[in-house]
Amino acid sequence: VISMVMVAVGVYARLLKHAEAAMACLAVDPAILLIMVGVLTFLITFCGCVGSLRENICLLQVFSICLTIIFLLQLAAGVLGFVFSDKARGKVSEIINGAIVHYRDDLDLQNLIDFGQKEFSCCGGVSYKDWSQNMYFNCTATNPSRERCSVPFSCCLHHADQAVINTMCGHGMQARGYLEASAFIHTNGCIDKLVNWTHSNLFLLGGITLGLALPQLVGIVLAQLLINQICDQIKLQLYNQQHRADPWY
Repeated sequence: VISMVMVAVGVYARLLKHAEAAMACLAVDPAILLIMVGVLTFLITFCGCVGSLRENICLLQVFSICLTIIFLLQLAAGVLGFVFSDKARGKVSEIINGAIVHYRDDLDLQNLIDFGQKEFSCCGGVSYKDWSQNMYFNCTATNPSRERCSVPFSCCLHHADQAVINTMCGHGMQARGYLEASAFIHTNGCIDKLVNWTHSNLFLLGGITLGLALPQLVGIVLAQLLINQICDQIKLQLYNQQHRADPWY
């Protein structure tokens, strides 16, 4: 049911977008990601549910194998991310830079970036000047955009008593130095903020990882136990049939 809701939300979000905007950046579209995760989750859980109800060994094996593969991939990603932290950091930087380039192409992506910059009090990947990679915020003299050399409003410093958000507060900030710009916007990049947050919340991340891994392990073990029980029942039935056909039984 949860997976079907995820697919429905993803399809709804996808249909709400304009066709040209939706085709601009499929690789980082949150709606597409939600649909893919929902479909994959539905197929796996469908195999487990129907396989257990119908006592179908094939479906149960597919369910168990898929859960095992997902668990191993999560484990491998965690280990590789820890061992090759520099390469992982470079990959995260590449993803963030790609998101900056397509900031105006996708409304969901734009909202996601704005949310991240507000929550982590950061701006750009390495620094606020990374926004020059975006065609609308580019600082070149030939850029005709009104947002030339600016940063999104989510980079700006907000005061507690500020009732109305000034969406033009980041205008011309890339043309200023770090000290001058720091009076108006967050100048630190989101990559360092994300790394620091990860180091400060290792126990929380470990708890979330364990919470995701335990149901998968339980599902794998229960599926294998049910498969073994079904196989034992089949062997017992075959044994009884063979002995009933025996004239000396």
